[in-house]
Amino acid sequence: MAQQANRQGKVERKTKETEIAASVDLDGTGRSEIATGIGFLDHMLDQLARHSLIDLTVKAKGDLHIDFHHTTEDTGICIGEAVAKALGDRKGIRRWGEATVPMDETLTRVALDASNRPYLIWKVNFTKPKLGEMDTELFKEWFQAFAQNAGLTLHIENLYGENNHHIVESCFKGLARALRQAIEIDPRKSDAVPSTKGVLGGSL
Repeated sequence: MAQQANRQGKVERKTKETEIAASVDLDGTGRSEIATGIGFLDHMLDQLARHSLIDLTVKAKGDLHIDFHHTTEDTGICIGEAVAKALGDRKGIRRWGEATVPMDETLTRVALDASNRPYLIWKVNFTKPKLGEMDTELFKEWFQAFAQNAGLTLHIENLYGENNHHIVESCFKGLARALRQAIEIDPRKSDAVPSTKGVLGGSL
């Protein structure tokens, strides 16, 4: 059956701490235009777009002179909201996705349900407090904000690894591959919400 039309979402968010514009096209080719002011985060978001085949644009200005927390969290919020908008009622999607991603000595497993019931399980530990100038504890904040606002039940588990860069990157690549599976339109059931309840999310 025909692919769902116009699965795009756009969000603008302005606070005293950040000013962010984000847009997604779920049926893109993985193109990205990212500028958050945080080099490592830009690199991870580029990986997310590239391996999910979601076209992603993010422009952010934040209070980086204080720290990277607000900008990191708020980009997760905005990208998540844009994905939720693009999914709409989530009709026709496959809903579940899973990926196990090796990266040299590191192996990370990601599983998700695009259920519109947000939840994060984060079993990832780092051996250093920073990657470059970025606090490693902020990565959980990004994934929490993204899952909450995209409406994902998201489980991320680093099975083993030593290099903190590899650990983080495998988390983003795993999310990308799992998300790609989950949001694909199922040609056998493209006209129905993938739930026996007929709706995703809430207490139903």
